[in-house]
Amino acid sequence: MWWQKILQIWKIKDLRSSILYVAGLLFIFRLAAHIPIPGIDVSALKELFSSNQLLGIMNILSAGGMENFSVVAMGVGPYITASIIFQLLTMIIPQLEELSKEGEAGRQKINQWTRLLTVPLAAMQGYALIALLNKSSGQIFSDLSPWRLLMIVSTVTAGTIFVMWLGELISEKHIGNGISLLIFAGIVVRIPSVLQQTILVFDKSQILTLALFLGIAIITIVGVVIITEGQRNVPVSYAKRVRGMKMYGGVNTFLPLRVNMAGVIPIIFAISIILFPPMIAQFFLTAKTQFLVAAAQQVIALFQNQIFYGVFYFILVFGFTYFYTEIIFHPDQISENLQKQGGFIPGIRPGRPTAEYLKNTTNRIILAGALFLGLIAVLPLILQSFTGAATLVIGGTSLLIVVSVVIETVKQIESQLTMRDYEGL
Repeated sequence: MWWQKILQIWKIKDLRSSILYVAGLLFIFRLAAHIPIPGIDVSALKELFSSNQLLGIMNILSAGGMENFSVVAMGVGPYITASIIFQLLTMIIPQLEELSKEGEAGRQKINQWTRLLTVPLAAMQGYALIALLNKSSGQIFSDLSPWRLLMIVSTVTAGTIFVMWLGELISEKHIGNGISLLIFAGIVVRIPSVLQQTILVFDKSQILTLALFLGIAIITIVGVVIITEGQRNVPVSYAKRVRGMKMYGGVNTFLPLRVNMAGVIPIIFAISIILFPPMIAQFFLTAKTQFLVAAAQQVIALFQNQIFYGVFYFILVFGFTYFYTEIIFHPDQISENLQKQGGFIPGIRPGRPTAEYLKNTTNRIILAGALFLGLIAVLPLILQSFTGAATLVIGGTSLLIVVSVVIETVKQIESQLTMRDYEGL
């Protein structure tokens, strides 16, 4: 029973302390998200976010800190962008690829460079956000002098570094991915207010819209669970070996290949990338060259087009699913380890043929996961074209992130529970 699991978790001191520690950090983050920068018209800002689809998704990525332009308004967005840049560079630059294979020391060095790149990206995206909000509504900022602008950009940059630090502290406890949990917390705390608004404005004409929303919620939850839990078991046999008077091996087992190895990361990456061009275009709206102004206006208008937005979003989610799987899954290394341990896949020769078999099998399996994630991401957009409800767009993406993060967190807690099972008896 679920309550027995909770009781068992509570009995294990280390696990209980880790969960309470993570909960405390999430509380600190939500507290910071409610500290608005002085001089901001919060009511006008919330009205703008509720009516703008692009800003609504940006608010999800900021884990809810952008909605009232708090000191952590940028959230983890700049850090995610920096991570994407370095993961792309790792695949392009041989020196970085070799550094990533050096184990923990190499990963720590790349992580340090990612943190350093986050600082200028946070400042740049902070300025772009201010320009975007000022362009969308001139009533949000009461005073936007150069000194005031510098103060706001510096504050949100420091807030991003603070959130990045909180995320890393959470990840160190192995209760879940820190960045994903911060985004999860920002989504979950909005549920009561969304339900309250839905009840207050409810009338009989919205029954179809609410039914469609519940339908997509159920489809998303069930589908994400099935895809996340789905896996293909590749049979592996270990040859018998004789050492002295003892015989080793002769065991048949399997290698699990998950349908969606990347989890929720493709969605987060896709949102980060899809927000980047219109934010950069904001810099050129006030340019003196008419060509740059026209190009910036076209970029912003292009990303406001629902058809282009949906197609581009689907392609990004689909592509990032394969991209991130390529980063975390290494068939050559698995094949080498199997060969060293005397293991082999029946019917496949050890070495290079095994690596090619694993790669081809993974690509076919990931195709189903990538298509599903892409369809779930754009399904709310399709429903919006029929219902006209912008909240469905945000709701579908939010549910996708929430369900994936919950599954990932539960699995990490269960793995720690298994390791410490004897302590909870």
